[in-house]
Amino acid sequence: MTREELRSKLAEFKLETRGVKDVLKKRLKNYYKKQKLMQKEHISEDSCYDYICVVDFEATCEEGNPPEFVHEIIEFPVVLVNTRTLEIEDTFQQYVKPEINPKLSDFCISLTGITQDIVDKADIFPQVLQNVVEWMRQRELGTKYSYSMLTDGSWDMSKFLNIQCFISRTKYPSFAKKWINTHNYGNLYKVPRNQTKLTIMLENLGMSYDGRPHSGLDDSKNIARIAIRMLQDGCDLRMNERIHGGQLMTVSSSGPLEGAPAPQMPRYRN
Repeated sequence: MTREELRSKLAEFKLETRGVKDVLKKRLKNYYKKQKLMQKEHISEDSCYDYICVVDFEATCEEGNPPEFVHEIIEFPVVLVNTRTLEIEDTFQQYVKPEINPKLSDFCISLTGITQDIVDKADIFPQVLQNVVEWMRQRELGTKYSYSMLTDGSWDMSKFLNIQCFISRTKYPSFAKKWINTHNYGNLYKVPRNQTKLTIMLENLGMSYDGRPHSGLDDSKNIARIAIRMLQDGCDLRMNERIHGGQLMTVSSSGPLEGAPAPQMPRYRN
């Protein structure tokens, strides 16, 4: 089928018609597959988490990314996606005051748009993490509702959060020990690894970046848009990575669906 024929067929089923040809073809195939499964009554309402929490940290940085430089989280955003309505339901955002390198480089300010004045007035990481936990508790995540964290890549949890907890002498939060890495995108749409950059993923889906690149909150919102489209296109988003003993590990996608535990208030030493 040509791209126009695919778009016409998708429109007939009232499905999204934006995206490159391979994406449209996969979307139509997943629609047929889902319809077939529904006829066999194999689809359960519990086949997905109630919510997905999208996180994309911003951290201190220097031009050239010298290997000895210690990255500290300076923005902690969370975008809450309702997997039933497929909408962004809420957001959390707080800036963080770095301790090891309290003065931001000009490169970091230019890249992230986060100014020295912003981080100077911000709370230190342990307090921000407690605020995140309280925000999640108020939304009954892990108690009334099942959920999973989701990131674009492995570094947010396995590197930035892991290092930050060590710097701040804070226990690594239980809610972030397992998460969804959007590398499922490549498997779903059959695209190579070099086609999974955020802007390219959006472009392949017929969307453009909305907001300021390298703003943690804006990046998280755009990743959420991709996750929503993946759910619409039949992707069964499951936790596929975890951290254990400070090491990154993969999680079998064939295992039973598992929600994140209820967030616990982190402990740290002053």
